[in-house]
Amino acid sequence: MAIEYCIFTEPQQGASYDDQLAFAQTAERLGFDGFFRSDHYLHMGDGDGLPGPTDAWTTLAGLARETSRIRLGTLVSSVTYRVPGLLAIQVAQVDAMSGGRAELGLGTGWFGREHEAYGIPFPAKRFDLLEEQLELVTGLWSTPVGETYSFEGAHYRLTDAPALPKPVQERVPVIVGGGGPRRTPELAARFATEFNIGFRSEEESAEKFAVVRETCARIGRDPDSLKLSVALPTLAAASVSELDQRAANIGRTVDELRGDVNIVGARDEIVAKVERLVALGAQRVYFQLMDLQDVAHVEYLGTEVLPRLPR
Repeated sequence: MAIEYCIFTEPQQGASYDDQLAFAQTAERLGFDGFFRSDHYLHMGDGDGLPGPTDAWTTLAGLARETSRIRLGTLVSSVTYRVPGLLAIQVAQVDAMSGGRAELGLGTGWFGREHEAYGIPFPAKRFDLLEEQLELVTGLWSTPVGETYSFEGAHYRLTDAPALPKPVQERVPVIVGGGGPRRTPELAARFATEFNIGFRSEEESAEKFAVVRETCARIGRDPDSLKLSVALPTLAAASVSELDQRAANIGRTVDELRGDVNIVGARDEIVAKVERLVALGAQRVYFQLMDLQDVAHVEYLGTEVLPRLPR
């Protein structure tokens, strides 16, 4: 399996649709495999988050019409935001609008404050919601045309849904991720095409990869059929002064960001880091870039780093 490299953004921190479009088109032009974004409605930490949040799937629908090759998805959407029947329709529509390039990352959600701000229910226990949504969304997509889909669970009931529209892709990639010791790997093994671990050390990432592969084997799934990925904060530049400036632009210092988790440094440091991640089993790497006004950051990664990464 070829190694894939994606740009991953956090638009709730302050980015317009046009900012995201510039990132996505630049990433596509330079040869990245995907453009992914978080799915949040409130900025985190200091700052004002201007011009305000953008809806993830509305944004991806627009990008679907303004890009031609790059894959588009969320990392990840929260089960609290959308009922699964409508989510299946939204993702299928973006898949059609993009010619079969949509991917759905789905998780339990964690940021209670944004739910309070916008009146979104935020139950204390959400793993059962995630399990039912994964079953529903994949069930709706896989129901043959002309047949209906019904489901009755603890949280959702669907009765004779026409299960339309169908995505363009025979199977829309579904990403499940997180560091949970039991239910997360179980749900990934049952429903996902990709398991993602984010913001963890190389040792922890390797441990999580091993657990999810063991879970696949235990339920009779070929472990090699599940793509493994990492998502890591990234700070890249050719000079120390540029690194310092990029860190300052997001309210951090380079020393704070260095360590055994993040991707930080110039070309050779980043290549070495990615080579280690690939050796641990990562088949896709998400470079998380926080400053969506800094398109030059994507340019540097795409021109200086990407051509030297393992494929």
